[in-house]
Amino acid sequence: MYVGTLSFDLLLGDVHSLKEKRSLVRPIVAELQRRYAVSAAETGHQNLHRRAEIGLAMVSGDTGHLSDVLDRCERLVAGRPEVELLSVRRRLHSDED
Repeated sequence: MYVGTLSFDLLLGDVHSLKEKRSLVRPIVAELQRRYAVSAAETGHQNLHRRAEIGLAMVSGDTGHLSDVLDRCERLVAGRPEVELLSVRRRLHSDED
């Protein structure tokens, strides 16, 4: 069994309130969950209106499949025009760790 995680650090565009921030972050989280069957949530910077951290995790029995899905998730977030992807942290764990 393998577990893969991604943590995205995002800079949001023209956002002036936490309400506007949520209206940008929630659709990204929902699309990741819907398209790739990963667990995803806003995990950091909740009180800053121009920054967001989204974390996701996935479990798989095959590292190739796991890496492929994580790559797709990263491309999806990087391709969103309303956010700037500042950094991505990727971790892969096995049950032998």
